[in-house]
Amino acid sequence: MRVGLGYDSHRFDPDTPCVLGGVIIPDHPGLKGHSDGDAICHAVIDAILGAAALGDVGSHFPPSDDAWKGADSMDLLRKAVEILERENYQVVNVDVTVVCQSPRIGPVAAAIRERLGHVLRVGPDFVSVKGKTNEGMGWIGAGEGLAVHAVALVDRVYGGDSPAAGR
Repeated sequence: MRVGLGYDSHRFDPDTPCVLGGVIIPDHPGLKGHSDGDAICHAVIDAILGAAALGDVGSHFPPSDDAWKGADSMDLLRKAVEILERENYQVVNVDVTVVCQSPRIGPVAAAIRERLGHVLRVGPDFVSVKGKTNEGMGWIGAGEGLAVHAVALVDRVYGGDSPAAGR
């Protein structure tokens, strides 16, 4: 088993929809990014790829490549899971912490867990999503954007179907 740590942060952009973990957050500015700016997906991608020493979101989906401009980050996460599986790894569990003054994460955490679990090929019980404020400190506390920390546990699979599938 191997552990990976992922991090991402983005500034808010009032001209884009807010998407976190594949869930649209209504009535809130979105995140500025080359893709759709989904910082949860980007942090989880870094965590799962990092756990298997397979690079990071930027090495597989570089912002210099227009193919990823405006991309749905859930699709990028799906591709990262495929990269992981090609190397005979599977996700065991993921723990995500979103640091922001707003939006409130609690009301959408279950929907995000469901979406992430589906793409990661684990049940929502193997995905944790929490929100924390920055107590008004710094650029996050000033409401300029948000940051996400993610930790992933992956395991090597030797032949056969993934035991994590269908959990």
